[in-house]
Amino acid sequence: MANRGEKKKLRGRAARMQGGRGSGRATQGHVRLWGRHAVEAALKNPRREFRKLWATHEGVESLDGELPENFPLEYAGVQDLERLVARDAPHQGLVLECEALDDLHITDVLSGDPTRPIVVLDQVTDPHNVGAILRSAAAFNAAAIITQDRHAPPEGGVLAKSASGALELVPWVRVVNLARALEDMAEAGYWRIGLAGEAEEDFASALPAGPVAIVLGAEGDGMRQNIAAHCDNLARLPISNLMESLNVSNAAAIALYAVAMRGS
Repeated sequence: MANRGEKKKLRGRAARMQGGRGSGRATQGHVRLWGRHAVEAALKNPRREFRKLWATHEGVESLDGELPENFPLEYAGVQDLERLVARDAPHQGLVLECEALDDLHITDVLSGDPTRPIVVLDQVTDPHNVGAILRSAAAFNAAAIITQDRHAPPEGGVLAKSASGALELVPWVRVVNLARALEDMAEAGYWRIGLAGEAEEDFASALPAGPVAIVLGAEGDGMRQNIAAHCDNLARLPISNLMESLNVSNAAAIALYAVAMRGS
């Protein structure tokens, strides 16, 4: 067993490493990411600024490619890493602290490739859902996701782990006024389709040939009335009557697939 001096030393090291549990937003506004896919994607992202990587030897060996020379790496044990992340988070031997990604403006997206869909999320606040939507957006070549800054989860470890690397791949635009952002999309030529279970037309039939923005509301409440009013059309996914609705991330994946398959 450790003596009193050794226990004090261990407690001191744990305190220096901990920085508080949570969703992955570390102290002083930095972002803490964990898990191999999330960390590996961040390390490959030239837009990321890194502060420190805590890792087991096995975690470092699992990475695709070698770390740059003089990279801020500290080897740590599994229990040490558990103090750095959300409770029971599957860190896979890797915890990376870095700066948040730079903010993007909606014009950065609207001036891009109009054949790629945009995903608009109205008050979807669960980081697991937003992360899963980012993953689907990357899989189906979406141009971006757009959220309101006050009603969306922060960039962080839980969301990044759910996104499985897609946080680094899909532009994420946070806007102050979501209705105004939808107006900007219309001016840029995007047809805005809101997913609503009560709509009469099915989503595939409502799809235009040109640029499209898919608008999804939070589970339960759905889209706010003002956001629905800023859509060009409301459409539903043709699911069985046995189920009332789909999880918002599942709905996003199906809608993105439908966009990818139109005209095929």
